[in-house]
Amino acid sequence: MITHSISHRAVYLIRVLGALLLSLFISTAPAGAAEGRKNSVNAQSIDDLFNDPAPGPKESVSESVPTIFASPLAQQTEKPEPHSNLRPTGFYQNNLAYTYAGNQHWSRFNNMLDVATQGRTEGGMAWKLGGRINYDPIYDLTDFYPQAVRKDQRFEAMIREAYTDFSTGNWDFRLGRQHIIWGEMVGLFFADVVSAKDLRQFVLQDFDIIRIPQWAARAEYFKGDFHVEGVWIPYMSYDNIGKPGAEFYPLNPPPIPGMQTVIASEKKPTGLGDMAYGTRLSYLKSGWDISGFYYTANDPAAAFSRQTTLLPTPVITFQPIHERIHQIGATLSKDLGPMVLKAEAIYTKDKQFSTTNAADADGLVKQNIFDYVAGLEWSFPQETRFNMQIFQRLFPNHDSGIVPNKTESGISLLLSTQALHPKLEPKMLLVKSFNRNDWFAQLKLTYKLDGNWRLAAGADIFTGRNTGLFGQFDNKDRVYTEVRYSF
Repeated sequence: MITHSISHRAVYLIRVLGALLLSLFISTAPAGAAEGRKNSVNAQSIDDLFNDPAPGPKESVSESVPTIFASPLAQQTEKPEPHSNLRPTGFYQNNLAYTYAGNQHWSRFNNMLDVATQGRTEGGMAWKLGGRINYDPIYDLTDFYPQAVRKDQRFEAMIREAYTDFSTGNWDFRLGRQHIIWGEMVGLFFADVVSAKDLRQFVLQDFDIIRIPQWAARAEYFKGDFHVEGVWIPYMSYDNIGKPGAEFYPLNPPPIPGMQTVIASEKKPTGLGDMAYGTRLSYLKSGWDISGFYYTANDPAAAFSRQTTLLPTPVITFQPIHERIHQIGATLSKDLGPMVLKAEAIYTKDKQFSTTNAADADGLVKQNIFDYVAGLEWSFPQETRFNMQIFQRLFPNHDSGIVPNKTESGISLLLSTQALHPKLEPKMLLVKSFNRNDWFAQLKLTYKLDGNWRLAAGADIFTGRNTGLFGQFDNKDRVYTEVRYSF
């Protein structure tokens, strides 16, 4: 790994960020009508926070506490009249990034078009159809990345949401590809266990980009302040971690003298035998929104199994796999006047972790874990907001061969404001482990034009040992610009 002093990195950051900002503002002079949508704070999986890599031998931030008991189907789907105007909505977004640490290189020039439309039939059935296209010419203009990475991330077209809604009595139903969000903390994933994530850019993207919908059937029942939800996912979507050699691929084992290291194709179980299902119950009492859930599925996050063969050539093979886990969780939220309290807790059974024990047959051990997080958010004048969250992971049956300690703790801090100017919003997100010097910071400055345009520039900074979640990307610090048009 090529390292730099903090001052050396700062010089690179300031120089390159200045150049990107200058080119961005010179080349972009849009004008429009209505204010564009806010971006979300990046989401971070709690599984990632405490599961260090296998060792070798940003919609807006949760602006208020949502009312759980208004139907999520109703919240996520407008109710247009029959034969209503099916005008598409969505956004175009360009992201340009330059990695200034380690092997300096242009690492992103992605162009994304996200389009959706929705309507309602004469019979009262609502529907939505949306898709997304990505094209990144970086993978055509340079040969910095392996061929498999360039093929994977150069171009893609996908269905995002494709579902129908219908109701009968107190029951609502949704069938098709959809988002199922059971929890939402600022900048982190905890109780949002159903969502898969696109992690090819690690945790540096917005909420509306990082989440991957599931093909599912969902039923919801409402009775006063009581709400029951059931989900069935016959065909799972898993976290997208990309291909070996990508900028943020989660495994980079050190070379072992005399042995070849191979990363095999990811094993993603599908079919009815690997279906996922769960249920959630919610209740509102004296302003407290409380819910509990049970969910079982093949873990959307990959674990890397390890196999060693000595003949005819010594080879260590790692393969991303997904084994079944079971989860029980709870969430609560309460508006306390000057601040909002939110908390989530999840117990996970049989999650796979990499072990340093060379004698272990597949290099993985099953662990039961208990995660919880508590956060407070304060809102001040001039759109100033401060959020603080404390989180912890406990291993009741801790295996001495895994990298995480028996108790892992951390903190996240978020600060954003428009006090400098109503169109200018600086934002800072910091996530840090208490157990080791392992942290990540994202600095972002957003400028909102008089239309649906939004311009931004910022930096993503990683620090820590190469065995840490953030430290493994210590040579991936980057500066970036972003242009977004919403319609």
